[in-house]
Amino acid sequence: MTNRIEEQYLDGLYAPDKELERIQQRIKACGMPDISVEVGYGRLLTMLGRMSKAQRALEIGALGGYSGLCILRGLTGERKLMSLELKEDYAKLAKQNLEEAGFGNHVEYRIGAALDSLAILVEEQQQYDLFFIDADKENYVHYLEYCLKLAHKGAIIVVDNLFLRGRTLDPNKQGPSVQAIRKFNALLAQDKRLETTMLPAYDGLAIAIVR
Repeated sequence: MTNRIEEQYLDGLYAPDKELERIQQRIKACGMPDISVEVGYGRLLTMLGRMSKAQRALEIGALGGYSGLCILRGLTGERKLMSLELKEDYAKLAKQNLEEAGFGNHVEYRIGAALDSLAILVEEQQQYDLFFIDADKENYVHYLEYCLKLAHKGAIIVVDNLFLRGRTLDPNKQGPSVQAIRKFNALLAQDKRLETTMLPAYDGLAIAIVR
């Protein structure tokens, strides 16, 4: 689903982003999966933060810090990012990359299962303006529910990988992640608590505003 000619053309119009390219190179060098948010949607994350004047953001899935940098670039005011990551080595690399980008004091990492971390954040009565979900697909429905508990009216929730590299659209694919994403997409489109749209470029992206 990625690298269509239209996407390549539009992405080619932009000057190279050295910081983001460095993060991608380090992710590859460390043998981590190449699953960071696509470059065009990274720009969109930055724009959404800036347009909404978001100050506090929560991302579920840090990987090497690519999406974290995109988010932090768009935040205003106190600029705080809470990043949830299952694997400690991933969070360590993300932290290093964001420190080098000048955002080390603006991000906090919590390591472990995201559902556990989210439950703690609810207990702490934390609240965020912008959310980015890009983690294990089977828990997307649960992640969304927690984000709604941590969101105020008008907060933006962004969700990546609606197509699962085409598997969502293939009736022959019936694995647990595929079925979970199909269920999530259908529920999201009908959720009265949210005003949503879904973008079909790259691997599919949902944008929702909390009513």
